[in-house]
Amino acid sequence: MAIRYLPRSSSVRTAALALAALVLLPTPFSAAAAEPTPPKPGPAYTSDLLDRPGVQARPGVGAPAVPADVSALSWVVADARSGEVLAAYDAHRQLPPASTLKSLFALTALPHLDAVARHRVTQSELDDVGDGSSLVGVEAGRSYSVADLWRGVFLSSGNDAVHVLAGLNGGWQQTVRQMRAKARSLGARDTHVVSPDGYDAEGQVSSAYDLAVFGRAGLADPQFARYCSTSVAKFPHGNWSYPIQNTNRLLTGADGVGRYPGLLGIKNGYTTHAGNTLISAAQRGGRTLVVSVMNPQVSGGYRVYEEARTLLDWGFEAAGHVRPVGSLLPKSEEQGTAQGPAPAAELAAHAVDPDGSDWTAILLVAAGSVALIAGAVVVIRRRAARACRVPGRQ
Repeated sequence: MAIRYLPRSSSVRTAALALAALVLLPTPFSAAAAEPTPPKPGPAYTSDLLDRPGVQARPGVGAPAVPADVSALSWVVADARSGEVLAAYDAHRQLPPASTLKSLFALTALPHLDAVARHRVTQSELDDVGDGSSLVGVEAGRSYSVADLWRGVFLSSGNDAVHVLAGLNGGWQQTVRQMRAKARSLGARDTHVVSPDGYDAEGQVSSAYDLAVFGRAGLADPQFARYCSTSVAKFPHGNWSYPIQNTNRLLTGADGVGRYPGLLGIKNGYTTHAGNTLISAAQRGGRTLVVSVMNPQVSGGYRVYEEARTLLDWGFEAAGHVRPVGSLLPKSEEQGTAQGPAPAAELAAHAVDPDGSDWTAILLVAAGSVALIAGAVVVIRRRAARACRVPGRQ
């Protein structure tokens, strides 16, 4: 069928544009104003519960009791897929994070650096590594791939590797600013970054809630997930290499700590000021949990792993029997936003070029709409002609 192009009179053009915009709306046209799309229902909980001190849990029928022997100053158990927090203790308490902050560093810098690129390290890149830092063995004058350096970060928690990667990412302070922005974009409002490697610094804090947010985001990044779940790798040293082992004992089963079945890794940390900190994730029966633990108060260097194990076990047993007490999603995502159809006038305004030469192209937006629009315009013109007809004239 041949398409009849209409004269460019302002009244006809306006009618055609309005009709074309209405065709684009997802609801049928009616004389009444189109109903806006209802907002997405909010969750059946409020994350305000996580602002309260103490243990937060909402057990249902058949739910196991929340472990009473977890001594950490702050912890969170959450579903990594939905982001729902199953239980928490002082979730937003701000504490020094130690090397778990490297998870945020990786989320920030990984997308900007080519894993296969090589870099020759200079002494200036290593000069500011803090005394007593964990190191992977990066040496000035040697060339490393970016992937080598990331393995040094995730497995050996190497602050030397962090300093080199931060330099490649635009510099130390630039990386600090990027990490702060990344934390805000993820809804992690308790975190204040001063030193990207997690080295103790005045004012540097995070929370169990934020660490769980970083862990969940890391699992969604294929590079992050691959690095954090690697147990053993080789680190280059000139013409040879030496093995490095992940310091996350739940992943490797080292030092008398039993390996946790289904563990996906993520990141551990320790400083004298922060104590032991840990983000862990594990998968079982089609469910993935993320757990964060900060500074257990019971003595023992490996206590953090046993408390994480206890919380993971509880989470897998409790899943489906507890109501969530909050969410790891940013508020805007957690509650949903109403994305109703754009107003017809707005659609028409965006569709017309300043000279009006493209207004008829709107009629061709969808093949199935052409006949409807053309027919409607013809009806409008006929009705207008009848209204203006002088009696006795043809």
